[in-house]
Amino acid sequence: MTENIASLLYLSSSVCFILAIRGLNSPESANSGNLFGIAGMVLAIATTLSMPIILSYELIIIGILLGGSIGTILALKTQMTALPQLVAAFNSLVGLAACFVAAAAFYRPDAYGIGKFLDINTINLIEMTLGLAIGAITFTGSIVAFGKLQGIIPGAPLNFKSQHLMNAVLGLILFFLLAWITFDQSERVFWTIFGVALLLGVLVIIPIGGADMPVVISMLNSYSGWAACGIGFTLSNSLMIVTGALVGSSGAILSYIMCKGMNRSFFNVILGGFGAESLELAVENSDGQTIKSGNAEDAASIMENASSVIIVPGYGMAVAQAQHSLRGMVTKLIDRGIKVRYAIHPVAGRMPGHMNVLLAEASVPYEDVLELDAINRDFSQTDVAFVIGANDVTNPAAKTDSSSPIYGMPILDVENAKTVLFVKRSMASGYAGVDNQLFSRDNTMMLFSDAKKMCDEIEQVLG
Repeated sequence: MTENIASLLYLSSSVCFILAIRGLNSPESANSGNLFGIAGMVLAIATTLSMPIILSYELIIIGILLGGSIGTILALKTQMTALPQLVAAFNSLVGLAACFVAAAAFYRPDAYGIGKFLDINTINLIEMTLGLAIGAITFTGSIVAFGKLQGIIPGAPLNFKSQHLMNAVLGLILFFLLAWITFDQSERVFWTIFGVALLLGVLVIIPIGGADMPVVISMLNSYSGWAACGIGFTLSNSLMIVTGALVGSSGAILSYIMCKGMNRSFFNVILGGFGAESLELAVENSDGQTIKSGNAEDAASIMENASSVIIVPGYGMAVAQAQHSLRGMVTKLIDRGIKVRYAIHPVAGRMPGHMNVLLAEASVPYEDVLELDAINRDFSQTDVAFVIGANDVTNPAAKTDSSSPIYGMPILDVENAKTVLFVKRSMASGYAGVDNQLFSRDNTMMLFSDAKKMCDEIEQVLG
């Protein structure tokens, strides 16, 4: 295959990736977006394997079979609730791959046409070491994010004295080393860059609290894209440059949108400083306060006498896999002429779009699913807000308690509804570790149960 034909095919593959991202912008076009993405990746792999630079297919085939098998097994076994952890794990592998390629190019630059060992072209050296640094930060940062999401590492912010100062010093040291290696192309400097970046990746993520973890996943995804982009320059691979830039820029834009939705500083996210200001949770526990609780019969009676109901799904719904049972309950309400809609917070669940995917899986009409800005003002004219597993995104402490870790985050104003039905297993706090003030409100009734079981029971009562 000639270089011109390969470039044309790579360009076609890049167009497919762009169309894939565009398709994923909307639930209606998500399927076609996925198909474009698959087509682009198949074309990219086939083009690469057809190029004359390939000397042996044995290791490549082994790698494809091994990686493909692992990926298939993980995809089949991973539950929707664990998808954020899977994304974090995959981000770490992208970062590690960038480090491996950078190391290979550093020790065998002649194989890549970028110079000789310890005498690499300056521009290529800068590209390579940037890819190494970003890849290392992505690798360890994603591992920490995985640990927090999986519960291996505490979800609360981990802070220590002079933490920000240490991060700033390490950042300056890393920039100094990246500049110094252009004058001293030694193995010592190369591996020091790698070590400092690994440490910085850990320290950037550990002060971030669990409530902000969806933004972290998006941010790390962006980092992995930029790491791939930097290595693309080292390999002189136009497709890696384009796709890495696509992933990096789209992840950065998504992080910005989510930060705006959470009232967080975008630059603090990049520097790993948000979620770290509160060293202790100041929200008082609701012990000693009157908590009204009910059962499926009570909830069914309240909702069948309502004219409008807004469903607020959260992580509890995902854990219980209750989306299909919820849809069955809602169908009964709609059959009674009750207006039902769904309110989605930008960071509900564990990753962007988590609730949208679950509701789409249950065939909930897209037009009934509304984002925070579009539906928040409607709660005050709503008879019932049915909260199923959402906690932090409905907590009034975000508006009333300046010492709370979630203070300033826009929430769904469910407390303004005439009645709030809150489905939850217990009085335990949410992922941010903050007690929900909504539980003790006069217009709130707690429904202590598994989300799926409660929806099934309500559906049975509604007949």
